Amino acid sequence: MDTELSIVLPAKNEEAGLALLLPRLRMLYPLAEILLVDDGSTDRTAMVASEHGAQVLRSPYSMGNGAAVKRGASAARGHTLVFMDADAQHEPGDIAALLGKLAEGYDMVVAARDGDGQASRSRGFANAFYNKLSSWMTGHTIHDLTSGFRAVRAEKFREFLHLLPNGFSYPTTITMAFFRSAYPVAYVPVQVKQRIGKSHIRPLRDGVRFLLIIFKIATLYSPLKLFAPVAMAFFLSGVGYYGYTFAYEHRFTNMSALLLSASVIVFLIGLVSEQITNLTYTRGPDA
Repeated sequence: MDTELSIVLPAKNEEAGLALLLPRLRMLYPLAEILLVDDGSTDRTAMVASEHGAQVLRSPYSMGNGAAVKRGASAARGHTLVFMDADAQHEPGDIAALLGKLAEGYDMVVAARDGDGQASRSRGFANAFYNKLSSWMTGHTIHDLTSGFRAVRAEKFREFLHLLPNGFSYPTTITMAFFRSAYPVAYVPVQVKQRIGKSHIRPLRDGVRFLLIIFKIATLYSPLKLFAPVAMAFFLSGVGYYGYTFAYEHRFTNMSALLLSASVIVFLIGLVSEQITNLTYTRGPDA
């Protein structure tokens, strides 16, 4: 049977949230394929999903939220995929707004949370920083980099499965990949509720991981945005140090030469990386 919509729910120990979420999803979208990807849960997550008619994909141990998303996206039969958290934070009624925006010609529509939707003030500040940084990296305004609630065209999403990490930063990777690949992305503001159960995110560890993912994707798609500022920093340091030593010692030091040489080397590496990236991502599908 040809399925138009698949709703993918990555879950780990979310039996309480699923008991509230799944009946509403089934009521609003009775014909949709609902896939619950159980990431090594130790509670009744899989049983609750089965009781409410969801198709369950189980992992024998926890592989991470991103791994669950990749497995669900690979197994889904729908032409459109909706990803939601299974903790009942997301309102199923908001799916219609995402799908409506997607029908306007976008390839991905992300549910953007307001400040009240952040788990804590520190998480809110961190996400605001990620949004600003990733907006600069991609050259597009990103309203909510880490939102796990989104609708996307399945064939476009699967192009980037090999890039997605197994951990908690799959939204970061897929958002930046879509922007750098010229796939139109839109945002729809939503309000979210407090999650049911305990969050699996560890702020320090996963915060560093989010930043690493941003830099990884920026290097993959726009290397000069990383290399050029570093090269400029070396250059200005070299010029500044030369000015200091010339004024007080009347000579050109080895440190000045090292800093200036480093600036040239870093810039050339970035330039070569940028050219390789342009060649890689401007080739036609038959190249």
